[in-house]
Amino acid sequence: MKVDGKHTRTIWVEADGWSVGIIDQTALPHRFTTVRLATLADVARAIATMQVRGAPLIGATAAYGVALALRADASDEALERACATLLATRPTAVNLKWALDETVAAVRNRPREERVAAAYRRAAEISDEDVAINQAIGRHGAKLIAAMAANKQPGAPMQVLTHCNAGWLATVDFGTALAPVYVAHDQGVALHVWVDETRPRNQGAALTAWELGQHGVPHTVIADNTGGHLMQHGMVDMVVVGADRVAANGDVCNKIGTYLKALAAKDNNVPFYVGLPSPTIDFSVSDGLTEVPIEQRGADEVATMTGRTADGRVETVRIVPEGSAVANYAFDVTPARLVTGLITERGIVAPRRAALAAAFVERVQGPSRSIAR
Repeated sequence: MKVDGKHTRTIWVEADGWSVGIIDQTALPHRFTTVRLATLADVARAIATMQVRGAPLIGATAAYGVALALRADASDEALERACATLLATRPTAVNLKWALDETVAAVRNRPREERVAAAYRRAAEISDEDVAINQAIGRHGAKLIAAMAANKQPGAPMQVLTHCNAGWLATVDFGTALAPVYVAHDQGVALHVWVDETRPRNQGAALTAWELGQHGVPHTVIADNTGGHLMQHGMVDMVVVGADRVAANGDVCNKIGTYLKALAAKDNNVPFYVGLPSPTIDFSVSDGLTEVPIEQRGADEVATMTGRTADGRVETVRIVPEGSAVANYAFDVTPARLVTGLITERGIVAPRRAALAAAFVERVQGPSRSIAR
């Protein structure tokens, strides 16, 4: 995707050939800055503080974190320590563990002198595979959008509602839930995106709106509680969200508030789709409601807000009274019964155990590369 007209990925190897560059997403939308990661600690901090976020991007970043760790110490013990450190940074998104498993498999049985190169090679492959998968998600989802648009009044734009950020900033490039939007837009389909602000952290208002604007996609930022009203009044044609983990039975774990959007969509007969790459499916989890660990983050994300003042300063202010207790659940789980379909690199898949197993039989059997088709 593009930043100021220039093609940009969210993660890359720097000119020195070994350190890793990322977009600092905590600075958006007010500043576009990049950060250089040179150590395992740098990578763990970037993931934990959400300088990088989004399940696919977290996975790719973690793979590069293993490579950086092995530069310092290529022993089995160091490999295990690196994986444990990275795995502890974000417990909910399954792509993190998937990428670590893939990287370990690529280096485990190699001589120590070959491990660093093998880890960098697998991290680069994971990154490129993510882009290819997301492009396939975009193609399949764009067909769905175009078919729905054909049933609207001539000239009326498709009205798409999304929650949080599942665009290219959440991936290496292209996005998951927003990939179909970008492809359809580029194909000339008239559409408009309702962007939930997505409290806390405001990933919709800060990130989704920013990247849609960079790509020229018409959009409107709304308060999180507005979606149900829009659906009641026929102002939403479809909801498309991303996922941090999808259980084997089709339950979808995503940013907190997703479940409420699914309930409103069900009540108003609005199709509710989830865009996701196959590494986000966790076949080891049979029931998302009871088995997915829900990350609880710091109170400051709820108690404070950051914005730009009239004179251009970026300031953080407290909006909750001192002494009030604050809970910050980062994710919720949407039951499969509320999901219309899963937009994957292999097409639209029903959110059902048998359908997922049939579509990704190699993932059921064990870790492997996902092939877009």
